Amino acid sequence: MIFDRHFRGVHRYLLRRVGRELADDLASATFTVAFERRHSFRTASDSAFPWLLGIATNLLRNYRRSEQRALEAVAKLGDTGTAFAGDGVGDDRDLAGALAGLDPDQRDVLLLYAWADLTYEEIAGTLGVPVGTVRSRMSRARAQLRSELSGTGTGAAAMVRKEDQ
Repeated sequence: MIFDRHFRGVHRYLLRRVGRELADDLASATFTVAFERRHSFRTASDSAFPWLLGIATNLLRNYRRSEQRALEAVAKLGDTGTAFAGDGVGDDRDLAGALAGLDPDQRDVLLLYAWADLTYEEIAGTLGVPVGTVRSRMSRARAQLRSELSGTGTGAAAMVRKEDQ
């Protein structure tokens, strides 16, 4: 059965890209999509694994795009239901715009630290990357946010001033 042969490999690939919780969801969705599109699989192929990884990559890409659109929408509209870091709509808009401008890997590290209160070691474990990678991504994210938020005078800049552990 395709699921039994390839689930661990698909999940491991996603785990390295996005962390455990999202990897669980995306791996499950990968096999749901594969089942729905089973007629498009080329039976001449030796293995379904590359086809499944293509589906997983597309699902991940779609997830990242929807996250980006949501951040950009908050930046434009100032969705007060989002409650990012500050105490006003302007803060939400400024922070969402700055977060939307970050590389997705940097944004993941920053939000796991600031919003989920994970340590660098916990973030590394969650994302499946070395602690040094977490530190460098955090450093780049903070520098970019500090630059973008320094002139806004909002409470959102507090996120990038939180001391390293």
